[in-house]
Order: sequence, then structure tokens, then C-alpha cells
Amino acid sequence: MSGAPSVSWSVLGTLDVVPAAERPDLLAAPTAVALAALGAERAARVGVAEIDPDLADTAEFCEAYGSPPEFSANCVVVSGKRAGEARYAAGVVLATTRADVNGVVRRRLDVRKASFAPMDTAVVLTGMAYGGITPLGLPEGWPLWIAPEVAAAEAVVVGSGIRGSKLAVPGDILTALPHAETVENLARPVA
Repeated sequence: MSGAPSVSWSVLGTLDVVPAAERPDLLAAPTAVALAALGAERAARVGVAEIDPDLADTAEFCEAYGSPPEFSANCVVVSGKRAGEARYAAGVVLATTRADVNGVVRRRLDVRKASFAPMDTAVVLTGMAYGGITPLGLPEGWPLWIAPEVAAAEAVVVGSGIRGSKLAVPGDILTALPHAETVENLARPVA
């Protein structure tokens, strides 16, 4: 690993982690562009590790690689309509919680009904693989809502835009992304 990271990448468990900027082959194209836009100093704090694409789903990933579930985060694409216009946003919540789509998300989108965007739509709009969608490289102008627990984390595991790798990203880097905002009560504990 070149250069010592200023953040612990131990959230990726037993995986071999390198600075994400050194392995653009492990990133979706929009993710690589967003990483470069962070600047060298911030980008050096983002780690990437190659994984088996069949183990990209959170529970399987955590079990296979010894990654603590409480440091895994999901980037969910949500949508709703207002006056016939589709509205999209992304939310980042810990995997041990669930996004409050019918409450907080619906109100913030300013729509009567909000839901998770259909898989095919999310994949086309983000240019990322389903199961690998990440907050780094979302479409221009999309709101990015981040749960306070994610924002405060030293690092969380998120997708890389593809199913064959995972990123370790400090919470402060996520909150510095374009259109990012920390949103109270975005997530609720899983019952």
C-alpha cells in the first residue's frame, strides 16, 4: 500500500485494501470521476478492495470477509412524482437500519408517495451496478441525504459502483460530496 492512510480501513475486514485511486479498474466510471474530483488528499483516504461479485450483498459480504455489519452502509435510490415530474435522491444509511422512505424521504422529496426506485431505473440513471450503487458519482443535482451515524463514522463500507469491489469511505468525505446533507431521522432501526 502506498502512503499511509489517515483513516482505518479495517471496516473491510480481512480484505486487502489499497487507495481507491490506485485501482480505477475496481470502480464504476462515475465513481472514478467523483473520486478524482475529491482531490488527491481526500481521495487517498478512500480505500478499495476486490471481492467476489456473488458476495456483494451486505449480509453475505460481512460474513465472508469479517466486515462488521454496523460499519456497512447502503446507498439507496429513492423516487417520487410531483405534478407528473419524477424526482430522485439518494440516501446513505447503515445496513443495520432502514431508510424512512414513507416519512422523512417523502417529505424531503416533496411528493405524495416515495419509494425505492426500480432496479432497472436506478442502474440506468446512476451508471452503476445494482448492489454496488455508491454515493460517489451520483447523477448531477441529485440530493444526497446521509444518516448522522454514517456522517460521524470514521469509515463505512459502501459500494464502488460495481459488484466486484467495496469502498471504505470516511463519513466526513461523504458529507463533503456535492449536494450532500446530513439528515436527522433518515434511518430507523431494523425491528
